[in-house]
Amino acid sequence: MALIHSILMGAVAGMRAMTPLAAVANAACNGTLPAGNGAPRLLGNRLASTGAKLLAAGELAGDKMESAPDRTVAAGMLARIATGAIAGMALAPREQRPLAAALGAAAAVGAAYVTFNMRIRAMQRFGQKSTGAVEDAITVGCAALIARSAAKSSRRFPLLRRH
Repeated sequence: MALIHSILMGAVAGMRAMTPLAAVANAACNGTLPAGNGAPRLLGNRLASTGAKLLAAGELAGDKMESAPDRTVAAGMLARIATGAIAGMALAPREQRPLAAALGAAAAVGAAYVTFNMRIRAMQRFGQKSTGAVEDAITVGCAALIARSAAKSSRRFPLLRRH
């Protein structure tokens, strides 16, 4: 049960690489990550959280540019794998950190290809900017909901928390 949030946040990384990092850094900074999480200590730093949010905002803006590379290019995939793994760890119990990282990274790769194909089809009908804006809204909304749900489920299921 606890790893579903890691998988879902990894899938969000498949759409936008920096949004999951911004969501978990924000939650870490505000103290709302699940108890006993596997988040790297740096995520809770206010400067790191602000930096992650700025990177995410830059990615959201850059995605609308016609010169933006496909999300499946090597650099984009590496970023998605890394942020999917980091976000996955941050939402999972500490003892499940390696598995959560692997699941987050794998979900990021799979979702990158699925959402890329969906976006290409949508762009043919609705254009790059409007489809990007819709995808941004879905990505940011999902990341926020997943982070909030992970925090709530750790309070609801205290046996999942181990310090």
